[in-house]
Amino acid sequence: MTRESVMQQWLPGVEVARHYERPWFRKDVTAGIALTALLIPAGMGYAQAAGLPPETGLYATIVPLLVYALVGPSKILVLGPDSSLAPIIGAAVLPLAAGDSARAVALAGLLAILMGSILIVGGLLKLGFVTDLLSKPIRIGYLNGIALVVVVSQIPKLLGFSIDGVNLIDEIRLTVSAIAGGEVDGTAAAIGFGGIAVIVGFKLLHSRIPGVLVAVIGSIVVCYALGLADAIPMAGALPHGLPAPALGGLRWSDVAELIGPAAGIALVAFADTGVLSRTFAARRGESVDGSHEMRAIGTANVASGLLGGFPMSASSSRTPVAEQNGARTQLAGVVGAVLIVVFILVAPRVTAYLPSAALAAVVIVAATSLVDVRSLTSMWSMSRIETGLAIAAFLGVALVGVLEGILIAIGLSFVAVVVHAWRPYRTELVAVPGVDGYHDIMRNPTGRRIPGLVIVRFDAQLFFANGAIFDDYTRGIVAAAPETVRWVVIAAEPITDIDTTAMDELVELDQFLSGNGIHLVFAEMKDPVKDKLRRLGLGERFGPDRFHPTIDTAVEAFEAERNR
Repeated sequence: MTRESVMQQWLPGVEVARHYERPWFRKDVTAGIALTALLIPAGMGYAQAAGLPPETGLYATIVPLLVYALVGPSKILVLGPDSSLAPIIGAAVLPLAAGDSARAVALAGLLAILMGSILIVGGLLKLGFVTDLLSKPIRIGYLNGIALVVVVSQIPKLLGFSIDGVNLIDEIRLTVSAIAGGEVDGTAAAIGFGGIAVIVGFKLLHSRIPGVLVAVIGSIVVCYALGLADAIPMAGALPHGLPAPALGGLRWSDVAELIGPAAGIALVAFADTGVLSRTFAARRGESVDGSHEMRAIGTANVASGLLGGFPMSASSSRTPVAEQNGARTQLAGVVGAVLIVVFILVAPRVTAYLPSAALAAVVIVAATSLVDVRSLTSMWSMSRIETGLAIAAFLGVALVGVLEGILIAIGLSFVAVVVHAWRPYRTELVAVPGVDGYHDIMRNPTGRRIPGLVIVRFDAQLFFANGAIFDDYTRGIVAAAPETVRWVVIAAEPITDIDTTAMDELVELDQFLSGNGIHLVFAEMKDPVKDKLRRLGLGERFGPDRFHPTIDTAVEAFEAERNR
């Protein structure tokens, strides 16, 4: 393995830096500046949702972004505290902390270290293949579901009130009830909708100045000038302090208590991160190795825990902000992390004038970029099953939860595979005048059958669920033939495997055909399948004369025998 490949495998950020192109710099910096307006309040808010001091949310943003820039395989992914993890973190840590804030921070750090260690081990064991189960329909449904969940969750903030819903339906019900009850704050709503108009307007005008930055700074200026700090909800002033170890007072018993929650959080975090990483990489024409991603997320979490943070994952709301503002590499995340540090040290009270409605506008516009209705409609015209998988993923994420929705869709994917293998496409092959070879009679209804010969193709491996279907279909073709059949040729190239149950069906078919004076042969059967027939003791029954390298040679052998 070359030095360059080793660096790409373990420190891809170094390789990106070595091949960095000057035109990327402005885009990365502007994307990082735009990100900062969202990273600060999001980190503080999710820390509070987990029952932790707000500064820990900033540490769980700064440290992972810097570490992931070195070890992460994705060039666009933005890491940080996540709303789906916050309740689990609080449920695991707060009972053990018993009201002690410092102990809660230490336990949250330990939780991040344990979770990260689990992910690192999983990555080293190449368990990242789980992302291979997340097909295009699942990714489309997932992103559309995420978009709906994020938008619905931000509408109350956009309108200047708050709710406490337990799921999407509950949030919609409470939001509608609050609007009908007159809880909308006109000032906050004006700032929120104004922010959306500014962001969308700058995007439509293809402005080089990020609309997100204009909307956030503009809202701060308006609120400061009009003295609205106490009139509408604000993000709040930044706390003081930089990332530092905060693991004092831990005991070995804490490890035993937190290892279970750490495994659960690791599963949730990687399921979410894996889909986001793979999806955004695909949108950029890139690819990401799931095991490498697992190691990188694990490393970032360990670093977060060591320096005063807590478990985090990729962000489905902040990553689109980076993408929308033209981020090319992880330098955008580094810029965001550095600017958070600058704000903490230089201007911690600026965010006291940042209205929550403006932040909601940023998140809503970013989330709508995840909506992909065009792909869903195109998929409908190509495959009803895949469209159903996308809809299932959408409903699962929207109504049940992110992880649950993905698991539902993966389960349905397995069902679709089984159904496809259980009742695969099968057809009779015929000769088409003027065209070499033998072709699907369903596509060529005017094709010519060879008198006395039937050619059958079965497009799947033979196993216990479809062996009888294969047997019945072949018998049916023979029975429906317009002339007496002497030979049946199985075009076996699509048959990649056969199990013992299907083998019994094959023997029964051969017995049935031979009992009716019909000879069964195979064409283009793969050598591994032939080997399996011999291992199962059928070498004598199906001798070498039963196998032909091509359909043409099988037909030639039939015609030679017929002309004797």
